[in-house]
Amino acid sequence: MSIRSINPATGELLERFDELSPEEIENKLRFAVETFKTYRRTNFEQRSQMLRRAADILEQRKNHWAHTISIEMGKTLRAAIAEVEKCASGCRYYAENSRRFLADESIQNETVKSYVRYLPIGPVLAIMPWNFPLWQVFRFAAPALMAGNVALLKHASNVPRSALNIEGILLEAGFPPGVFQTLLISSKVVGKIVSDDRVAAVTVTGSESAGASVGEAAGRSIKKVVMELGGSDPFIVMPSCDVEMAATVGVTARNINNGQSCIAAKRFIVHEKVYGSFENSFVERLRTLSVGDPLLPATDIGPLATAEIRNEIETQVDESVKKGARILVGGQRLEGPGNYYRPTALANIPKNCPVYSQEVFGPVALLFKVRDINEAIALANDSTFGLGSSVWTNDSAEAERFIQELESGQTFVNSMVVSDPRLPFGGIKRSGHGRELGIFGIREFVNAKTVHIAKTAQLERQDTE
Repeated sequence: MSIRSINPATGELLERFDELSPEEIENKLRFAVETFKTYRRTNFEQRSQMLRRAADILEQRKNHWAHTISIEMGKTLRAAIAEVEKCASGCRYYAENSRRFLADESIQNETVKSYVRYLPIGPVLAIMPWNFPLWQVFRFAAPALMAGNVALLKHASNVPRSALNIEGILLEAGFPPGVFQTLLISSKVVGKIVSDDRVAAVTVTGSESAGASVGEAAGRSIKKVVMELGGSDPFIVMPSCDVEMAATVGVTARNINNGQSCIAAKRFIVHEKVYGSFENSFVERLRTLSVGDPLLPATDIGPLATAEIRNEIETQVDESVKKGARILVGGQRLEGPGNYYRPTALANIPKNCPVYSQEVFGPVALLFKVRDINEAIALANDSTFGLGSSVWTNDSAEAERFIQELESGQTFVNSMVVSDPRLPFGGIKRSGHGRELGIFGIREFVNAKTVHIAKTAQLERQDTE
């Protein structure tokens, strides 16, 4: 079988890659184990120098890396460049802070010395999605490599060029061969690799079904797994906020990455006192978005990554309309080549609609009207997901209630949800478990070893010599 890179804007086959054979997979696993034996002995200064060099390489050729992203998965070139720049920023963040994050932590007790030391655990398998083909990988790889681990990447099958670019960037930056290896494989063989005893831990970003499958295999093998899965993030608008600003940011928050982001705002929950003005502003702004070639500077929304994704969104919207949802704008594909779908807003959405309970991974906004904060919180929490949440209010008491009661891994007040190397990122419920980024991200794949040293006569003599 082969792995294919296809331009979603045109349907053109860009390149075809052979999948790794079982023998090649075995060789890479062995190589990872052998490389870890020596790489774990490198120090923070050596690792940080290599990671800073990776940041430089990313920035120096950002247009090249971004062009590959755009033609492989369809995001605008402008957004792809921003993604590459964010990867460089993430690399520098961990290059500068990892020594502090993983420094020994002293514990006060009656012994002479007790502390926690953070140690690398070995090869970590990363199963990554196509929607942020560089950022999703670097936000795992930067802390994992700085911690002294080695990495194996199983990237989404529609972004093989980007997957190979990442390995090439890290090699060029000076990381030894075997520290980061891309595995061009199908999802059918992932379970076997997850279960392999040589793989110390797994991180997966993707769909619920992917997370469940990987989690099952990891559970049978009794190994650590971090999951960042789907989301149906609420975007709550209260009367005290700047409604025009909320509508402007809301359009961006829904349509970031052509609407294909786990933390994109998907459910707009608006207080009835400002619902009319918010809907009018929101819909008017949607109408102004330019849909087309992602390589053109004027384009706001490019094609969806695959034809299957567009077909799924089309089905979700059409079935929801049949059950009573009302289209405010959009609601249809663009004719012609490419996986294009018009920016869409739906209102009057019954609970039995597919879009009410399912994640909609494309430029489709769902608008809801609520009477008060209690109804807003109840509706926001009426989801199996719990990734991010954005609330818009200038009432501090309201903000505190949202922070305390919204069932999500992140709450952003008067701003859209974003990922930031400094902030822990992750969700609850069916959005997954564990955290990426910040100090929490680098401590996910380490052995927090307790060290307890009791003073003996011999140690005393050694201490005084």
